[in-house]
Amino acid sequence: MDTASARTLTVRTIALSLSALLLAGCSAGVGSPAPSNADAGYSLGSQEPSPPAAEVIATGTVIDVDGDAQLCLGAVMESYPPQCVGVPLEGWSWAGLEPDDESGTTRWGAYGMSGTYDGTSFTPTHTPVPLALFDTVARPEPINGEPGAASEKELATIQETITTLLEPDTHLTSGVEDGYLVVDVVWDDGTLQEAADEDFGRGVVVIRSALWTVAIE
Repeated sequence: MDTASARTLTVRTIALSLSALLLAGCSAGVGSPAPSNADAGYSLGSQEPSPPAAEVIATGTVIDVDGDAQLCLGAVMESYPPQCVGVPLEGWSWAGLEPDDESGTTRWGAYGMSGTYDGTSFTPTHTPVPLALFDTVARPEPINGEPGAASEKELATIQETITTLLEPDTHLTSGVEDGYLVVDVVWDDGTLQEAADEDFGRGVVVIRSALWTVAIE
């Protein structure tokens, strides 16, 4: 074996050994680490926010197909009946509620509600209110009127990256607003925002949670 080949083999051996040590260190921690789909060098995609300890507020369209109800926090397909990839609703009841419309075994309507979220499903804790009558403090808006400094080209590139980092059941929508890339997710307690700041710099990506912890008045 020549000197160059020996050096290459040594570098590969060291790299593999370091990878093994890092994996061993992660598995030795308390509990199981969240599964990661993040590319090397990215925090976003390897972080998973803890479910909210308090009740949260949600607004969206409820679609109930044969008793299988889900809450649409993101886009709703304009089909008839409508469809979406939503959050499963536990304990949903139409008692005291009139759906906006129905077709066959599908009923749907837009509502505001408070409830608990366990990281997978949402359970209403109070009777939902038709969205047009839902009176509560608005969802906090993280952009305070100051435009961002990133270009649309930079933000478009970041948007493509984030699409591959976040899981489909976490990522709702994303788009460029006032010089920021605004990413709507089901729930964030600040964990995803911190990861986005680490990956892309502060004031570039804004993570906006569809569920928020403000009590209904």
